[in-house]
Amino acid sequence: MIKIKIAEMLGKHKMSRKDLAEATGIRQNTIGLLYNEEIKRIDVEWLDKLCKVFDCSLTDIIEYYPDDMITEETNYTVAEDKIKPVAVRRIVFKDEYLKNKLIRKNENNKDNF
Repeated sequence: MIKIKIAEMLGKHKMSRKDLAEATGIRQNTIGLLYNEEIKRIDVEWLDKLCKVFDCSLTDIIEYYPDDMITEETNYTVAEDKIKPVAVRRIVFKDEYLKNKLIRKNENNKDNF
């Protein structure tokens, strides 16, 4: 899965989507699709413009996560008196829990020496 981190970058730089569209020349609708991670294709020229505006590297804007790190859950929302399912993708770092557990175990064992 590719994670598009435009929302994070906008927050970090205290910019609106409209400001970003004006600064990059990318259509505001396209910025919205990037922001909501709903875009299907990304133009390399857009990535270049985004990196220039945010003064960052490509990995600050997009990130790759292997499929085995992704879980998909179903949440529910109520709209117009109807319950509708909404799929939500979450990135889960399965190894992170084990890593933290091992670190805590090693820190506790230091006291025993």
